[in-house]
Amino acid sequence: MPEDLIAPHGGYLVNRLIEGSEREALIERSKDLRQVKLGPREISDLELIAIGGLSPLEGFQGKADYHSILKNKRLTNGLPWTIPITLSTSRDESSSFREGSQISLIDSTGAVVAVMDLEEKFSQHREEEAKSTYGTNDQAHPGVAALFKTGEVLLAGKVYVLNRPVHQDFQQYRLDPKRSREVFRQKGWRSIVGFQTRNPVHRAHEYIQKVAMETVDGLFLHPLVGETKGDDIPADIRMQCYEVLLELYYPKQRVVLGVNPAAMRYAGPMEAIFHAIIRKNYGCSHFIVGRDHAGVGNYYGTYDAHHIFNEFVPQELGITPMFFDHTFYCKSCGNMASKKTCPHEVSHHVILSGTKVRELLRKGETPPVEFTRPEVARVLMTTMQEMTQ
Repeated sequence: MPEDLIAPHGGYLVNRLIEGSEREALIERSKDLRQVKLGPREISDLELIAIGGLSPLEGFQGKADYHSILKNKRLTNGLPWTIPITLSTSRDESSSFREGSQISLIDSTGAVVAVMDLEEKFSQHREEEAKSTYGTNDQAHPGVAALFKTGEVLLAGKVYVLNRPVHQDFQQYRLDPKRSREVFRQKGWRSIVGFQTRNPVHRAHEYIQKVAMETVDGLFLHPLVGETKGDDIPADIRMQCYEVLLELYYPKQRVVLGVNPAAMRYAGPMEAIFHAIIRKNYGCSHFIVGRDHAGVGNYYGTYDAHHIFNEFVPQELGITPMFFDHTFYCKSCGNMASKKTCPHEVSHHVILSGTKVRELLRKGETPPVEFTRPEVARVLMTTMQEMTQ
């Protein structure tokens, strides 16, 4: 048997899914509790808390941790953490909640999903949070825009999740951290590299994944399927692209495809650390960080997501980042390369923007094979044409 996998963040894998008689009692009690309605991002966060994806969190964060994250990129116990996981409500609504009581958390249909011990309620500092987390207060930034739509008061406390969100899609790929760790052990893997994506995998992604795979036992391709920007490729289309790519171009015994239920925040370097911590909880020992990880617009430097890892001692993060430069196909080299390995001028490189690719697809033109595999292009082209009809 292989040695055990990397320990979860904080040393243990959280489980806040309540079962049996305790669950039945809480369901009955919830009928008499005041309610807070969760938005899509909060539902995603709640699910990740429940299954241990955000270990060591057992609920929505309190005032001390909130301010410690904004100021120090750490929890109050010193553990690295870069993005606050909070539950907001309006000031008027919060006035009816009493610290020390319990509240029900409901979804958009009004169904109770969890009960929470209301340990604290405190003011949210949006300007400070935006600047700390996103590096800007510009509400043109999608993460900042989402933040400024939340309530003024934050509610904190341990959660007891009674009903997980019901997902009709990607059932075979919804591997909780406990399950992904079991899969890795069954395969005999000791070292696993995780890859975060909210876009279809193109040749540059494929290249850096395969370079990383040369040094580890396996790849955990872990696309994010929670809430994203409206102009991002829908999750079901992305999954079709991953499936066809893995079927034809990857060694099946060395890749596991799973989905990450998290919502996308577009927080650049801060989200790179956050994504690494999540993959650590899923059992990954390594994590790929490419150019402009979790970036949007021009808010972050190309390699800011690399530099932020220097702010932490490797042992305290635990998971090992694998940094990759911008990659492309070089016509003169005759293969994929990066600025670190290719001596030729940019005129020799095949580099297409997302905008240019979408334009080609809308016209029914296949992007060059140097940019994306033909089978992936066909999936995207069919979808794009259906969307424009």
